[in-house]
Amino acid sequence: MLHPERTPRQRIIDLITGTRLSSHQLAQMLAIPERQVEEHLTHVVKTVARDKTRKFILDPARCQDCDFVFRDRSRLTSPSRCPQCRSEAIVAPRYGID
Repeated sequence: MLHPERTPRQRIIDLITGTRLSSHQLAQMLAIPERQVEEHLTHVVKTVARDKTRKFILDPARCQDCDFVFRDRSRLTSPSRCPQCRSEAIVAPRYGID
């Protein structure tokens, strides 16, 4: 359950704990722009890293046409096109906390 008195980052942590969501899904649930969600996620990663009982999980983006997986990408944002086939049909990365 989302509590309005909690900060957006606290609400993001609540939402992605035990599940995987994209930044678009988080933006819709929080009613904030997707870019803002991506900015908050960088801080969420740092917060979760300090807690040894939890782990931030990044399911990487993937090309729908050639199934290229963006494994080594350090940015949390979705890539614009595939480096192999140049397709723009990219499945957005998904974020979670275990």
